[in-house]
Amino acid sequence: MILDNAQVPLYVQLADLFRQRIVKGMWREGEKLPSLEKLVAEFEVARVTVRQAIERLTRDGLVSPQRGRGTFVTGAPRTDRWLKVETTLQNLAEVYRDTQPTILVIDESARAPRLAERDGVAAERYVHMRRVHAHEGRPYCVIDIYLDAEIFEKRAARFRKETVIPLLLAMPSVKIVTARQVLTIATADLEVARHLGISVNAPVAEVRRVFTGPKRRVIYLGEITYRGDFVHLEIDLKG
Repeated sequence: MILDNAQVPLYVQLADLFRQRIVKGMWREGEKLPSLEKLVAEFEVARVTVRQAIERLTRDGLVSPQRGRGTFVTGAPRTDRWLKVETTLQNLAEVYRDTQPTILVIDESARAPRLAERDGVAAERYVHMRRVHAHEGRPYCVIDIYLDAEIFEKRAARFRKETVIPLLLAMPSVKIVTARQVLTIATADLEVARHLGISVNAPVAEVRRVFTGPKRRVIYLGEITYRGDFVHLEIDLKG
């Protein structure tokens, strides 16, 4: 079996596969899709499953079934890979400067992040914020932020409504000694899928970002999940 019915309905998985074929140009605009029988045979699913997948793409305006002629590609999914994974603090701040964060939860209790020894030394207390960030009205990441409470209290009102990194960099009293991030490719769970408007098990990029101040004190930990279809990574390879 190409598809797995354990997590997501087969027609949803099939629609995602069809969508990717359109994105990659395997099925071009104006071209006719393979016949129902061929798709049934290729993916080893029932006819109704293929029909449901095509109906899903029809609602999205990507294909158009035409009686007696077949189903034709009428458009391509919107490409939103505007979010470059940055490797400098200043560029990272610019990425967040133009976004509109929607705050889901602010927890100002003594909730400590999970830190490894290599991350640094924990502060006495952290403020935890869970947010969804949106670009042009479309959510693109879910982020959990753990911010040193001493720093949070200096700009509490602004931290509650602004993106954190540009504000951190603009604070003269805050010194960032080290900044490190790790990116992992994963799939969306139910909660992330709901917040980002994507399918369960859709590809996502998970980033864990740690900033330390003097004496290796961890002043910021960000655990971010980005929509996979918004992200691209460029790396200059050194000879």
